[in-house]
Amino acid sequence: MSDSPFGFGLPPEEPENGDEGKKKDPAGGQGSGDQGGANPFGANPFGFGGLPGMGGPGGADNPFAAMFGSLNPNDLGAAFQQLGQMLSYEGGPVNWDMAKQIARQVVAQGTSDGTKDASVGPAEKAAVEEAVRLADLWLDGVTSLPSGAHTAVAWSRAEWVEATLPAWQQLVDPVAERVGAAMGDVLPEEMQAMAGPLIGMMRSMGGAMFGQQIGQAVGALAGEVVGSTDVGLPLGPAGKAALLPLNIETFGKDLGVPKDEVRLYLALREAAHQRLFAHVPWLRSHLFGAVEGYARGIKVDTSKLEEAVGQLDPTHPEQLQEALQQGMFQPEDTPEQKAALARLETALALVEGWVDAVVHEAAKSRLTSADALRETLRRRRASGGPAEQTFATLIGLELRPRRLRDAARLWASLTDARGVDGRDDLWEHPDMLPTASDLDDPDGFVHREQLDFSEIDKMLGEAAGKREHAEDAGDAEGARDDEDDTDK
Repeated sequence: MSDSPFGFGLPPEEPENGDEGKKKDPAGGQGSGDQGGANPFGANPFGFGGLPGMGGPGGADNPFAAMFGSLNPNDLGAAFQQLGQMLSYEGGPVNWDMAKQIARQVVAQGTSDGTKDASVGPAEKAAVEEAVRLADLWLDGVTSLPSGAHTAVAWSRAEWVEATLPAWQQLVDPVAERVGAAMGDVLPEEMQAMAGPLIGMMRSMGGAMFGQQIGQAVGALAGEVVGSTDVGLPLGPAGKAALLPLNIETFGKDLGVPKDEVRLYLALREAAHQRLFAHVPWLRSHLFGAVEGYARGIKVDTSKLEEAVGQLDPTHPEQLQEALQQGMFQPEDTPEQKAALARLETALALVEGWVDAVVHEAAKSRLTSADALRETLRRRRASGGPAEQTFATLIGLELRPRRLRDAARLWASLTDARGVDGRDDLWEHPDMLPTASDLDDPDGFVHREQLDFSEIDKMLGEAAGKREHAEDAGDAEGARDDEDDTDK
């Protein structure tokens, strides 16, 4: 049986030397090199193999095995209670209450190195606040975008889970909705009325299984992220620059860099992300809209799903889980699906590349370890770091590290050619941003004449004003005509 619960294996890792490297094997080994024509994003976005309780050493092969374990009589009550919650769930495509519960349980178990979550003390809170304040001061000199962080917060791992779940819901629900709809539509329409209870049970179980897996993933990720923007998306509340002191300490443990410098460098990255998302109002909807566009292209192998429904024994719900592990879901190989994936990948690369370039400019003359920390974070991405891997697991896309480096070089070149203001003005409109082909030819983009969208917007505004004035004049003329008719 596959160890990817929905048959969606992780995408191949992109090494430093481009496409000639090896794929990462989900079980931890190394596979063969990428063969031409393979989907670089992976066939399936819902494979959570290797997470606690989801397969691998010390874990079960599926959520049901994780739930029931060895069926210790003392645990039967809790196990059947959880099963009852699964079957009685009537919410959306993901049981988010279960996801949060499981994520909190994973956090409470601690990480593989034995580190347990703990509340953040006053000294750590003060250190984070000071780091973010200083980071914003340094960023003022290297970007025209003003501060986007109204407050700076220091989170425990559990607090990160609570604060970011709403964003995960917005990311995952569109994909889960597409898959969940297929689970209820496999029966002919004339049979659906008679099979209502079965369809309801399937949807409840589907929502629970998504909740189980996402909870495991988010809980595992909470043990490694250092802030609220590790996936290049605004996962936390707007205006809050958040860092996780416990994970920052773990991150910098073997780097040989003073703890204060590590914290300050990561605060620079967090504060730079906050500026971008606070002052580029269209960016968040652009990124999340690309995820929804991807979800619309998910294709379901209904023949396998119909077979699973036909053989389902309600007394053995794990059979549906096993059936779902046989690779029923995969992205459509259509121009629309490819466009959605490319749009999201390019936008994320541009966000991360801008942050990389801006932070380096702010830190290089102030932190002796700036170059080392920059390369460490880049290599973390290139090796399929936790943020990228979880993002790939949840929605089927991994940020390509090669694109990140290309984007950083392009933003740096734009700074040299047009200055800080000219570089940051490109964020005024999505059509002004570099495309994927521009990342292949950064010099061509840097020296190309750019459209001035502010002038276009001004012209459109003036035209709209003239049209409204003409309409008002016409209404006034009509009113006078009515008065004349009344007088007669």
